[in-house]
Amino acid sequence: MPSYTAPTKDMQFLLHDMLNVSASDIPGYDELDRDFTAAILDEAGKISVEVLAPLNAVGDHEGCALENGVVRTPAGFKAAYDQMREGGWMGLDADPEYGGQGMPYLMGSAVGEMFVSANMAFNMYQGLTHGAYSAIHAHGTEQQKATYLPNMIEGRWSGTMNLTEPHCGTDLGLIRTKAEPQDDGSYRITGQKIWISAGEHDLSENIIHLVLAKIPGGPDGVKGISLFIVPKFLVNDDGSLGARNSVTCGGLESKMGIHGNATCVMNHDGAVGYLVGEPHKGMRAMFTMMNEARLGVGLQGYAQGVVAYQNALGFAQDRLQGRDVTGVKNPDGPADPIIVHPDVRRNLLMQKSFVEGARAFVFWGAQMIDRAKRLEDADADAMISLLTPVIKGFLTDKGFETTVLAQQTLGGSGFTKEWGLEQFVRDARITMIYEGTNGIQSLDLVGRKLPQNGGKTIMAFFEMVKGFLKENEGHAELKAGFLDPLKAASKDLQAAGMYFMSEGLKNPNAALSGSYDFMHLFGHVSLGLMWAQMAKASYAALEAGASDEEFYKTKLATGRFHMAHQLPATAMHLARIRSGAEPVMTLDAANF
Repeated sequence: MPSYTAPTKDMQFLLHDMLNVSASDIPGYDELDRDFTAAILDEAGKISVEVLAPLNAVGDHEGCALENGVVRTPAGFKAAYDQMREGGWMGLDADPEYGGQGMPYLMGSAVGEMFVSANMAFNMYQGLTHGAYSAIHAHGTEQQKATYLPNMIEGRWSGTMNLTEPHCGTDLGLIRTKAEPQDDGSYRITGQKIWISAGEHDLSENIIHLVLAKIPGGPDGVKGISLFIVPKFLVNDDGSLGARNSVTCGGLESKMGIHGNATCVMNHDGAVGYLVGEPHKGMRAMFTMMNEARLGVGLQGYAQGVVAYQNALGFAQDRLQGRDVTGVKNPDGPADPIIVHPDVRRNLLMQKSFVEGARAFVFWGAQMIDRAKRLEDADADAMISLLTPVIKGFLTDKGFETTVLAQQTLGGSGFTKEWGLEQFVRDARITMIYEGTNGIQSLDLVGRKLPQNGGKTIMAFFEMVKGFLKENEGHAELKAGFLDPLKAASKDLQAAGMYFMSEGLKNPNAALSGSYDFMHLFGHVSLGLMWAQMAKASYAALEAGASDEEFYKTKLATGRFHMAHQLPATAMHLARIRSGAEPVMTLDAANF
């Protein structure tokens, strides 16, 4: 059976050494001293290790079952859900006006990583609820917020997002679900939605579905889409639950992974719905939920890599095979542990350097979200908007790759269910697909996010990198091991952007053919920036006489590997981008 250890020490390093959160000007960050964050992270780590992780294999083995219209979750899920609810974990960063604890989004991200690493399928139930809460909080009426949010924050009620239909996924303008206006101001929702995570289950008293539908007579395409609240049980005026609504689960998907989460076909048969926001403006409201979900999926990607790496490392330290070519390391045993072999160490360092860099990237992004929301900082909002497809696309691609590397570390054992690595691989695979496939993320990045604000946001990113390089160039070790590689990688990213500007207008396919490589190029530069910032913090700690020298020296060694071994991939991606559209588009469709 696999194990999980909460990486609270590394999280504390990021919060206090790299981000220096308690000194930030973001409202609420002054409360995030080391003792406070340690208490939150330690408690979250405890429930992750003791409650959620033991249920991960159970959920994978048992899956969910549809019985007489009710979805039964795996054994132990309900008790764990109740424990999470009673502990207030579902409202950690939610608005105190509706019963939340009001902590920064950053703390919710840190805690969320542990919950996902421990049991991704289980965490999706509360993750979808948080997204639905955010959409209603941002776009609902005061009455809607008062009716739904307290119960959702408490976890008594859960939430979903209903977008996809059998004939359309990404192209939501093709949806057919109808919303017929009623005399009392409500709507009757009719249509079928598929692949609805947590669409039906036995964990909460009510499920609040957010459903995209079209009001008859509205504009064609996405401009005619509206968003509706469709509760599983209608809510009476006094807040009690009323009649069962006409929204039901018509079936469960049989999936490659995340078996513990119910992925449902949802049938809306004239279900009562309530408009959220303005008619025909549903996409704006839904994108509040979708953007949060995309950041959450990016976190899922690397969080599965975290737990996979932990188990690969434990195996490599214990498994005896062969001898170190430079000399015996385990003279009392028949062989040396496989961690002595260079290729195994390369494999492990690729995993370690990615998950630690990805964690820093997500924490840094979460801090930007707090800055955007709590300070109404438009520049921070624009920057995290630019980075959202990179966080989702790059971190899930590399997160899945990390689980495969971890599985490879175990050799044949990694292919068996006993060791659990194959579940991490299967569970991680969906992150590259849902909430917009990674190909869609790359198109969004190049087609929408790069041109936003006249290109000012991407230029601001370049200036931020350039400023960091200049500010720290006097530190010789930092410059040689981190700043120089980051500078070269950043130049590759700028060159790719210039190529799109010069060629993309003449031939849009030239930009779109290189969009996936650009997303990865941007991801590599972002992780390079994170490693340079972590290295700066580590050197400062060592120079200040930190008691735990080994931790900071390990951080620097891991970072140097990343800069030397992983960051040069930017040159490959740039070369692919510059090859243009011809290699991709020349072959006639009939000849594939």
